Amino acid sequence: MIETITSKQTTIENEVTLTGVGLHTGKEVTLTFKPAPINHGYAFARIDLEGNPIIEADANYVINTQRGTNLEKKGVKIQTSEHVLAALVGLDIDNVLIELNASEPPIMDGSSRYFVEALEKAGKVEQDAHREEYVVKEVLSYSDEESGSEITVIPADEYQVTTMVDFGTKVLGTQNATMNHISDFKKDIADSRTFSFLHELEALLEHGLIKGGDLNNAIVYVDKELSDDTMEKLKVAFGKDSIKVKPNGILDNLTLHHPNEAARHKLLDVVGDLALIGTRIRGKVIANKPGHFVNTQFAKKMSKIIKNERRNNVPSVNLHTKPLMDVNQIMEMLPHRPPFLLVDKILELSESHVIGMKNVTMNEPFFVGHFPGAPVMPGVLQIEAMAQTGGILVLSTVPDPENYLTYLLKIDNVRYKHQVVPGDTLIFKLDLISPIRRGICQMQARAYANGKLVSEAEIMAQISKVKNN
Repeated sequence: MIETITSKQTTIENEVTLTGVGLHTGKEVTLTFKPAPINHGYAFARIDLEGNPIIEADANYVINTQRGTNLEKKGVKIQTSEHVLAALVGLDIDNVLIELNASEPPIMDGSSRYFVEALEKAGKVEQDAHREEYVVKEVLSYSDEESGSEITVIPADEYQVTTMVDFGTKVLGTQNATMNHISDFKKDIADSRTFSFLHELEALLEHGLIKGGDLNNAIVYVDKELSDDTMEKLKVAFGKDSIKVKPNGILDNLTLHHPNEAARHKLLDVVGDLALIGTRIRGKVIANKPGHFVNTQFAKKMSKIIKNERRNNVPSVNLHTKPLMDVNQIMEMLPHRPPFLLVDKILELSESHVIGMKNVTMNEPFFVGHFPGAPVMPGVLQIEAMAQTGGILVLSTVPDPENYLTYLLKIDNVRYKHQVVPGDTLIFKLDLISPIRRGICQMQARAYANGKLVSEAEIMAQISKVKNN
């Protein structure tokens, strides 16, 4: 279930820039992290293209997972997004714009370490909006029969990740890694570098698909006999006079940061790929033989579940307890009067949301002329009822609400899902989309009846002080 939590959203205090080489393109690339507003999430901007097109970090934009998690929106691509996104999640940062002058971030050393260091240098600041989490209440999973990979999430008190890998080779057998707290990411996970097997590396080099790679940004496990021909190709590719296999079965010039660095890097990839869900997760992720394909398929599944639940997330309210505001108190704040007052009670009110209700009876005056033989509440009046409820939210920010009027400025993305008929109890929930500024309020409005979403809209309204003659 979706839950608003007490902690505030965060972004970075200052912008910060890194430069490096793209692993697969071999091109010099500059990446800049920039502060972003509330509810922005993570997004990439291609500043090398006309119009600086933006691609949100969204699982639905994943086009392929060969050699990394690759996104595409309207023909614009971002390659190998996972290490950057993992750093943002690992530092508990919510809203950042990532500017790139190429299609992929710099590979750096093949981990998230340098991105973490840059973001820490930029600093972190709280923003004026609360976070949302998806609280896992039941076991959810995705499995891929072909690879034997499976990802499961189970209820837990916080976001945790465990990875279990088994490559079926002597040089790299079974490994496990666990992150019990997101605060452990920087110390235990961030410096774990990407890796490949010698047979994979040979194929990539043969097809010119790893132009930016060298022995400083990828651990190479030697899972086959290293022939003289392969040795010479590797020397040329990496610009080395000599290459040797160390006793632990990896090519030289690298020392492992952790005995289970491969499993830790797989955990890093899981964190980065699941950032594409777009919502924080409170639950434990268990990934068996994870890979970018299964990670992103699971992210798509979770994203769809969360989207559906968000749309049908009927507020849990007790209609039998004393309301926060009854109809008389509502009329003290709103200028509306029967028969055009369309809110009976206010049940919850905070800085960022309001919940109200209306009992729809056969005595409503609009039923007289609106399909008398089969009465249905007009959709425009459902929007008006939500706008009045939102008026309570915006008027609660001034000390003398009786001296203000609320005016609608704009209504977007209106959708009607189910009919509202006599006998229904309508529950309205409105959440701020952005902070109230200069009396202008933008809200996501939803109306529910009989346990279902019946209508929704994005509403913008403004309060204006009444001029006394």
